[in-house]
Formats: sequence, structure tokens, C-alpha cells
Amino acid sequence: MKLHGQVAIVTGAARGLGRAYALRLASLGADVVIGDIDLDSAREFDEGLSAATVPDEIRALGRRSLGIQGDLTQRAAARELAARTLAEFGRIDILVNNAGGAFTPVERSTASQVPDEDTALMFGVNYMSALHCCQEVVPAMRERGAGVIVNIATMAALDASKSATRLVPYSVAKAAVLQYTRYLAAELGPDGIRVNCLSPGGMLTARIRKQAEGRGMHTEKEMRRIPLRRFGVEEDCANVLEFLVTPLSGYVTGQCISVCGGAVLTPS
Repeated sequence: MKLHGQVAIVTGAARGLGRAYALRLASLGADVVIGDIDLDSAREFDEGLSAATVPDEIRALGRRSLGIQGDLTQRAAARELAARTLAEFGRIDILVNNAGGAFTPVERSTASQVPDEDTALMFGVNYMSALHCCQEVVPAMRERGAGVIVNIATMAALDASKSATRLVPYSVAKAAVLQYTRYLAAELGPDGIRVNCLSPGGMLTARIRKQAEGRGMHTEKEMRRIPLRRFGVEEDCANVLEFLVTPLSGYVTGQCISVCGGAVLTPS
């Protein structure tokens, strides 16, 4: 129970990787607030839950939980997420900015062709949501003189060859998240707040399993290029998150860990 007595917020946690992060934090003793634009989104991708919702799964583990639905691309939603967490639990120890995704059309996602609306959408969902949430929780963390923020990027933000002619607006938005992480870590270190980044590679979440074939993603050819010769699963990322939010990483800040089976072998 490394996180006993602590309170965590995980965004985009109604399914997939976010859900895995939330359940891992709860298993470590934290009370967890779930922020998502759709708290029932697991149904859309046939992801089986052990209870009606992710907050219910967390309560079944003996921890307190709260689900807050809202569009975090909007400042007001992030402000409400932080305010309701403080009102319910009185503190914020951990923020995991997982909300985001790559869902603009692949066929128009090249660097020379991506339309403005796709760029704006990807920056809103992936970068602005993280920025809003960071800025809204920092005052509470500063007041306590402690806190941990983990932003979620992607391996494609570390190596352009991994996205090549597709997913450019998503990859660039996540690269902004990575660079923002570094600046925030430099600013908040003196306040006792650590800020790091986790960059997943190809993860076989329920959504990816359902959409991969139609989007030409996670192919056998791609898997053969991964040194560990497999795609990742939610547990792989949750293991690294555990390191980043516990005292094991107490002297680590401003860093990015690529959880990709060796697909990215360049410095972050």
C-alpha cells in the first residue's frame, strides 16, 4: 500500500490504459478520481469491466472513488475536476494526464496535408487537456509542498519514423505534451512536485483491438520490428506508472520513459 492515504486523479480513465492506471493506483492504496468525457465509454469498445463503472471497480478494491464527466479541452471542466476532488477528498497528490487519443482520419494525417481542424482537435484533446489539468491541480500541490504529475505521450513523439506518413497531428500534439512536461518539472521542482512523462508504444487495448485492422495499425510487420517481438498490454504501462508515482522514482523528474518494447531506441 505504497500510496495509502493519497488521492489521485486519472483522466481518460473510463477504459483502456487510463482504467489500468486507475486500478493500479487503487491497488497501491490511493483513492482515485476518474475524469472522462464519457464515463461509460468502455461499452463502445466492448471492454469488459468487473463492475458497472471504473469507480465501482475501485470501490470494490476498498478504496474511495468518484467519477466526473467533462470535456477537459475546456478550462472549466478541468477546474471542476480539481475543485470537486478537493471538496470530496481534501487533497490532490497525483495527477495522471491520460486523456487523449489519435482518432483523426489517417488518410489526411500527413505533415504536408493535415487540415487545420484535425490539428486543432488533436492539440485540444491531447495537449490542452493536459495543460488545463496541470494548471488546475498545481495550487493544491504547492500548498502541500508535494505532488506527482505523470503526463502521457506516445513513442511517435520521440521518433518521427514511427508515425512517418500518418498520425502526424497526434504525434506533434504529444510532442508538445512531452516538452511541456520538461518545463513544468523545472518550474515545480523547488516546490517538491515531480513531473514526468510516460510514452506508450503499440498497446493492445480494447479500442485498438477493435480498430486496428480498419486503420492499418498494429500489423504483424510492425510487431516484427519491435525488439521484444510483441505489442504491449495495459499492465506494461501500469508497471511503469507505479514506478513514477511512488518513492522508487523520488529523484526522477522531467524525464520521459518509453514503454515500447524497444521500438524506440533514441534518446528522449
